[in-house]
Amino acid sequence: MSGDAKGGSPRTSRRCFSCVWGGLIRRRKSRRGCAKAGGVRFAEEPLGAGPPSHVHFDEKLHDSVVMVTPEEDGNFMVKVGFLKTQHRYEIVFTLPDVPALRKDACPAPVPSPHLRITNITPAPEGGLKVTCEYMAQQEGVLCEEALLLSETNQDVCVKVKVQARVMDRHQGTPMLLEGVRCIGVELEYDSEQSDWQGFD
Repeated sequence: MSGDAKGGSPRTSRRCFSCVWGGLIRRRKSRRGCAKAGGVRFAEEPLGAGPPSHVHFDEKLHDSVVMVTPEEDGNFMVKVGFLKTQHRYEIVFTLPDVPALRKDACPAPVPSPHLRITNITPAPEGGLKVTCEYMAQQEGVLCEEALLLSETNQDVCVKVKVQARVMDRHQGTPMLLEGVRCIGVELEYDSEQSDWQGFD
């Protein structure tokens, strides 16, 4: 029996095999080309190396530390980030140099019910290092005020406004900024009213 009767000539089989194999190679090449064209490209720099488009560069630099902003009237705004209700915090920040205060700075004798300055010392880099305690009582963007006075000049008074974004104690745990640490938790009450009477 001839080679054609047994299933085709060897030349025909080789041609069919080469056609099929060549088609597979071409398909793989075309797939590779598509993957390169529409695939995911990884950044050469590690993730997070550049600031996201919706965050300003300055905010990216300082979004992990307590921000102190001088105001036009000579007072200061201190932003301490996210806190939780019924939690007590120690907050440490540095005020720029205030010539009228210098080493004579002291807190006002009557503090805010929820904000108390506990220590004022000269900062090594200049200015005043202020340590205070803050008790977060309710949700929302809250602003408590503390006054810095001069022991030698009664006419000097600098207002420090501490702004916090306070979330409910059951909404998770916020990442505290550098300079903020939790130092106590108040007991939870059945009603919304608290027995907190402020600092002594």
